[in-house]
Amino acid sequence: MFAKRKLYFTECYLAGRKYHEADEVWEQLKVGTQLRLQAEPDNRFDPYAVGVLFHAADSEDYLLGYIPRGENKHLSAFLEMGWTDIFECRISKLDAQAHPENQVLMTIKIKKNQQ
Repeated sequence: MFAKRKLYFTECYLAGRKYHEADEVWEQLKVGTQLRLQAEPDNRFDPYAVGVLFHAADSEDYLLGYIPRGENKHLSAFLEMGWTDIFECRISKLDAQAHPENQVLMTIKIKKNQQ
C-alpha cells in the first residue's frame, strides 16, 4: 500500500502573530500542529489575505495571524475557488525567543487527489 503523497507548496512565517490570538493558545501549539487556511477577500488591508486558524482544545477557532503579504496571492485564489481541502498547513518550527514575525514557521503542502 502506498503512503498518501503530498506535494510541497511553500514554507513561510506567520505574519501578524502579535496582533491576533496566538498568545491565547501558545502553549497548545507544537511542531506538527495542523492549521487551517481561510481566504479573506474582504480584508481591508489586503485583498489576498489568507488567515491562519488553529482549532483549540476548547473547540474554538483562533486566528493566529496571516500568510505574509506577497506570498499569499496564489494561495488566496485557490482558496476562493473552493480548493480549501487540498492544502495541509502544519507548524514546522516554533521559537518563542525569536522576533514575533519569526516565531512560527509553517509548511504548506498539497494533498494528493483521492478520486
